[in-house]
Amino acid sequence: MITTAMKAAIEELAPPFERASGHVLRVIYGPSGGLARRLNCSEPADLIVVESKVLDDLIKQGKVVLGRTDVARTGIGIAVPKGAPKPDVSSAAALRRALLAAKSIGHTAPAGGGVTAAHIMGVFEKLGIAAEVTPKVKLAAGGPNGRVSVLVSSGEAEIGLQQVSELMSNPEVEVIGMLPAELQQITINSAG
Repeated sequence: MITTAMKAAIEELAPPFERASGHVLRVIYGPSGGLARRLNCSEPADLIVVESKVLDDLIKQGKVVLGRTDVARTGIGIAVPKGAPKPDVSSAAALRRALLAAKSIGHTAPAGGGVTAAHIMGVFEKLGIAAEVTPKVKLAAGGPNGRVSVLVSSGEAEIGLQQVSELMSNPEVEVIGMLPAELQQITINSAG
C-alpha cells in the first residue's frame, strides 16, 4: 500500500526491482488516510508507505511493526493546465489574487484521506478568502484515479493545489510554483 504521492517514483523503481529480485509487486495506491483505513479493516499488506504521522498512528495501534523509514519529503505545489496562462503565485498576496481570480480551484477531498485537504482549507482561511473561494472548489477523491492533477488537466479546475510530487507526475499540467513558505506544509512519507 503506497500513497499516491509516491506513485511516479514507484512506477520507475518497481520494474527493475522485479527483474533483479524475481519478486512480483502488487501495489495498491491511495491517499494516506484511505490506505490506513484499509489496513485497519484487516486488508493485508507487506509494506505501507504513507504520510509519517499516519504511519506513526498505525504503529501505535499495533497494525504496523515498530519502526519506520522516512523515504521522501514533498511540499504543496500549484499547477495549471499545460499551456495555460501562469498566474503569479510567488507570495501570499500574489497567491491570494490568483485564487480569487480563478474560476475553479482543485484540491483533495477531506473525506478521501489525503493529507493536504485540511491544510489547504486553512490556507484559504489565513488568506481571508475562504468564503469567496469555497464555492469555486472542485474536490478530487484521491488515489490514482482521483488526483487533483486530473481535475486540472481535464479543465474542471483552472488551478490546482496538491503535493507537488503528484502534480509533477501528470504531463498535462504545469507546476507554476509552491505554496509560499509561510503557508507551506511539508509532508514526510515513511515506510513500515
